[in-house]
Amino acid sequence: MHDPNEGITPDGTIITGASRARVASAFEPVIDAAISATARHHDVSLYLYGSAATGVAVIPTSDVDLVSIGLSTAAASGASTALSARFAAISRGVDVGAAQPSDYEGDSDESYGNRVFLRHYCVYLAGPDRHSSLPAFAADAKAARGFNGDIARYATRWRENLLGGADPHPLSRHVARKTLLAVAGLVSINDHTWTTDRSSAALRWATLRPQLAEDLETLARWSTGDATGDQEAIRTMLDGAVNTIVAEFASTIGLWRTPA
Repeated sequence: MHDPNEGITPDGTIITGASRARVASAFEPVIDAAISATARHHDVSLYLYGSAATGVAVIPTSDVDLVSIGLSTAAASGASTALSARFAAISRGVDVGAAQPSDYEGDSDESYGNRVFLRHYCVYLAGPDRHSSLPAFAADAKAARGFNGDIARYATRWRENLLGGADPHPLSRHVARKTLLAVAGLVSINDHTWTTDRSSAALRWATLRPQLAEDLETLARWSTGDATGDQEAIRTMLDGAVNTIVAEFASTIGLWRTPA
């Protein structure tokens, strides 16, 4: 859901509405249980992000999104399953992502994007605080590239999944959500602002690139689940609008460097 506080400060850094003070009291039992579930694991940090962190979540239809740093994938998956079942009356699901300290280290585009996300979009909950030492990050092409410079890699993967007979419903939604995040990056750089909101980015880019307007509207509907593309529609979208967006992202913002 749209964060009304997301944008750019007068000094050019990213600002969002993510704040411990904005977390609805209804989610406190979920947070307490998540902290308890991860506390038994040594040296694990836990953060909240998404609509619950910015105060715009709707009970009981919004997800509670958490990211752990230092928890194994298996442990995070187990916690997600248990917490989702326990708090089904409060949220659509509780997702605990698994990241590692190394994901935030080094000079790669990916690690930079991870640090930007942790600093501006995540609310610290428990464990070693890896958040407070990070600086405020500039709302610039480097941040946009860190967030979505992997869009070309995703496009390749989507084509492979399509050839492999992937279920078109989740695939079309994934294509739409990631592509529109890349569009939000393009809007941010073009307009000298900062946004990750898919729907407003689609509308704005449609005014700047009217030849993509119809496809952007379709992607917006796919992203929310209001519509689903079949295999042919996804193929056409990949060969058309997605290709165009990837190419413009590459030329104006840049793609992740290929690992050595």
